[in-house]
Amino acid sequence: MSKTKILIYDTTLRDGTQGEGVSFSAEDKILMAQRIDDFGFDYIEGGWPGSNPRDMEFFRMMTDVQLKHAKVAAFGSTRRANLAVESDPQLKQLIDANTPVITIFGKSWPLHVTDVLKTTLDENLAMIRESVAFLKAQGKEVVYDAEHYFDGYKADPEYALATLQAARDGGAGYLVLCDTNGGTQVSEFSEMVKVAMQKCNDVSIGVHCHNDCGLGVALSLTGAEVGATMIQGTINGYGERVGNANLTSIVPNLYFKMGYDLNCFESLQKLRDFSINVDKLANITPNKKEPFIGESAFAHKGGVHANAAKKIARSYEHMTPEKIGNKQRILMSDMSGSSSVAMKAKELGIDLDEKSDQMRAFLAKIKDLENKGYEFESADASFVVQIYQHFHDLKDDFDVVSYRTISEMVRDTDSNISEAVVKLRVEDQPDIKMTIAESSGPVGALDHAMREAFASHFPALKSVHLVDYKVRITQAGLGTDSIVQVLMKSSDGHNSWWTCGADGSIIEASYQALCDSFRYKLIID
Repeated sequence: MSKTKILIYDTTLRDGTQGEGVSFSAEDKILMAQRIDDFGFDYIEGGWPGSNPRDMEFFRMMTDVQLKHAKVAAFGSTRRANLAVESDPQLKQLIDANTPVITIFGKSWPLHVTDVLKTTLDENLAMIRESVAFLKAQGKEVVYDAEHYFDGYKADPEYALATLQAARDGGAGYLVLCDTNGGTQVSEFSEMVKVAMQKCNDVSIGVHCHNDCGLGVALSLTGAEVGATMIQGTINGYGERVGNANLTSIVPNLYFKMGYDLNCFESLQKLRDFSINVDKLANITPNKKEPFIGESAFAHKGGVHANAAKKIARSYEHMTPEKIGNKQRILMSDMSGSSSVAMKAKELGIDLDEKSDQMRAFLAKIKDLENKGYEFESADASFVVQIYQHFHDLKDDFDVVSYRTISEMVRDTDSNISEAVVKLRVEDQPDIKMTIAESSGPVGALDHAMREAFASHFPALKSVHLVDYKVRITQAGLGTDSIVQVLMKSSDGHNSWWTCGADGSIIEASYQALCDSFRYKLIID
């Protein structure tokens, strides 16, 4: 049976944009708001009217956007000290944003009142109470964010509680306790929320947490456990410093682990895609290690783990990954066993007998290649090529007799020209075909020369092009004599795949990855 309903308040478009490297245009924010609404979150904090032109434009544009469920909130502060609410320009801008909800923050910590605002403790209470009442009188739903509540409570518990009571007396619909500095520990957080609920038991309580101690999610869940019915956070944990409490972890924990009722429960199968799409809009690389929705969240590398997960998934998985749009992954490495290889092959659509002599030989080969610097964990296409070569006796229809690369730096023009020469024999034809190509680097030149050499015999390879290229050293301490590992991502415009190579020469390692890329394209075609 479900527990109390928890409302999810998303502040990605306001607090999230304070994170380093996070920026959205007004048009981006409109698209984000629509996606958040589609997902089923309850509140969308759009920004601070008056703080910047982008947020002003967002609220203007939002007046023409119809949302299906979520309420949009404008964010701002209480009135200024010693200024009537009717004369405060910031409160007027909040009203002019034309949102059904207004969230205002006020000071809970005497340090901020006396040393930052430079006013009295009594005046601060009046600022909170009068601001909330003024906005309520305008027909707005008011959410009150008690900024630095936990630091304020530690310094002066009676005054921190008095600020909440001032917001309650003004008519706030929610009192949100904010761990603004992110330094509160779980046990003390729990006790402070309980006291606030006892003192203000006629008003709903929410929590807003930051991740400075790595506890943003844990504190948010603790808040729910002790009675908070609104959780504030951001998608993917965006936010200033190290980020806000991450809703992509909070939401599945609340629903699947703790049994709370959420309005977004029907969308949880799309959680991973939702997270990835937000990262794309922010131009941020998704975090593979993110709980629940990360690419590595249900990945198994050790042979024993993979074998157990194959038999009983829950033996090494805390939940069914498909429930949040993720999937089980088997990783290939020198720690893999025959079960891992068979499972990975099946994942790629290939059935193998894990108990055969061929499998034992193949496993030994993979481990040897991994030891030499290859990385099949990140190069599925190279792994498929290895399977076909070993189990299906795949032979190349081409023979690269030789290749040569030359690089020239013209100092006066500061230009770099690389040339590659490839000599190729195709399908046992006696003639050797030679192609020459140029590029800005030796790998690019080799890529162009090889594709040109293959083009007339393998037309499908004309569509293959390089889209990503990564290099790393696998033997630290050997300097320029180290083994170089190359990971190469190729695409034919419809599919993309990763291949790998390893050698003391970066050119040879790149050549190996290129050949695997071409082999894989011919296999899938």
